Amino acid sequence: MGRRRHPSLGQHFLHDPAVADRIVDAISPEGRSVLEVGPGRGILTRLLAARAGHLTAVEIDRKLVETLGEDEDLSGVSIVRGDILTRPLHQWFDPSPPDRFLLIGNLPYQITSPLLFACLDDREHIEQAVMMMQREVAARLSSGEGSRTYGAISVLAALFARIELLMTIGKGAFSPPPRVESAVIRLTMRDRPLDEVGEPGGPSYEWVREVVRAAFSQRRKMLRNSLQAGLPRLEPDMIAAGAETAGIKLDRRAETLSPEEFIALARALSPPDGV
Repeated sequence: MGRRRHPSLGQHFLHDPAVADRIVDAISPEGRSVLEVGPGRGILTRLLAARAGHLTAVEIDRKLVETLGEDEDLSGVSIVRGDILTRPLHQWFDPSPPDRFLLIGNLPYQITSPLLFACLDDREHIEQAVMMMQREVAARLSSGEGSRTYGAISVLAALFARIELLMTIGKGAFSPPPRVESAVIRLTMRDRPLDEVGEPGGPSYEWVREVVRAAFSQRRKMLRNSLQAGLPRLEPDMIAAGAETAGIKLDRRAETLSPEEFIALARALSPPDGV
């Protein structure tokens, strides 16, 4: 029963104990509250159970939940069946969420981006997250301006977290082997967001996100064109004036702007509806 795999969930189970040790060491769970996403067959779960103060593991596959529940080594772990994306992350802890917690997981590739944004939305509760994901996505997250892999998710994650690419993992570390290589990243949430995003006096996160996504919506085009197409509520002269105020030339492309420049641009563009 523990060897079954649900094809629709994109599960590739880590089986390399050396890699598992490195991943758990990267989050230093000693005495902490930890949320594990997708424990699968439990290779990380068993290591975490021996070190964490409290461990909640959320798994969507019923058969895997049953198997983990029968493991005596996991008797102190709260194993919950559910879809991790159906509620704010801190609400998976029972009976009450901790003020801050650590998150860890080997992510099915199709939920990587939604879970990353869920972490950003729940940033007040998450201190650090260590996640294994598709290598290409990890490269985008950890890249800086000017890189070919730099994109909207790189900017938005950097607003609230410091991002480290910790290691790459070959296909042979998984069963069954995935088609692509994997990587592990660590997000350490900032004590304060960059340039007061989402705080009094700063632009809202929602507006910064809208500006960033608009800028990258046509990444091969100049900002002038991509912003006009992606922000139809703003007249071209409003965009031009905002860019001038922010000191950003509209003949640049989105991948050349730093996160701080995107924030300055969002401030200067002043959303018309108070976003």
